[in-house]
Amino acid sequence: MTSPQSDYGIDDVVLTSRAAGYRGFFAIDKIRLRHRLFAGGWSRDFERELFVRGPAAGALLYDPVLDRVVLVEQFRIGAMESAQRDGKSPWLLEIVAGIIDLGESPEELARREAEEEAGCVISAMVPIAQYYSSPGGSSELVSLFCGRVDASSAGGIHGVEEENEDIRVVVLSSDEAWQAMLDGRMNNAMTIIAMQWLAINKQALRQRWTLSAQAEKRDE
Repeated sequence: MTSPQSDYGIDDVVLTSRAAGYRGFFAIDKIRLRHRLFAGGWSRDFERELFVRGPAAGALLYDPVLDRVVLVEQFRIGAMESAQRDGKSPWLLEIVAGIIDLGESPEELARREAEEEAGCVISAMVPIAQYYSSPGGSSELVSLFCGRVDASSAGGIHGVEEENEDIRVVVLSSDEAWQAMLDGRMNNAMTIIAMQWLAINKQALRQRWTLSAQAEKRDE
């Protein structure tokens, strides 16, 4: 049986050169390298272009008392071409997320984005997963969480004006959110992963967070 742990590590890669190909809001580097082969020996030198994107984090905002999910809707330029082709909207239904600033932890970013994008305060948070969004050509590493919020007053339009954000909050019951995912209304990986995780863990999470919220009220 093949081990899930790779036999190879970073020491089995030799970087021959790395040059800046483009610098803008994002960056692209041209990299020349070689690496060890499964059959033994080394590959020849070859080139790859890397979309250099910093680490990101996102949080599925969930109210365990009301059993509601707080999502956001905003325009996404990456969805324009397919929208033109298939007639779907480039305004996507997503969880709150963003790129982590230098010196900021993934948890801090998730809490900040919850307030900036949805006007919600995360009172508790659990990790869901950490994954590469597209490792064949991008360096982006995503840290994904589920955050406990009070959805009773969630809503409105939010976002940072300097970043040209125009974000609408959408509050759905967990069943409505699940159906929206099944209907294809959620068509981005981060949100789909988070929703599938919630479907698996919701019962235990609701019990844990509801008991925690009750204990916090008693201590007030």
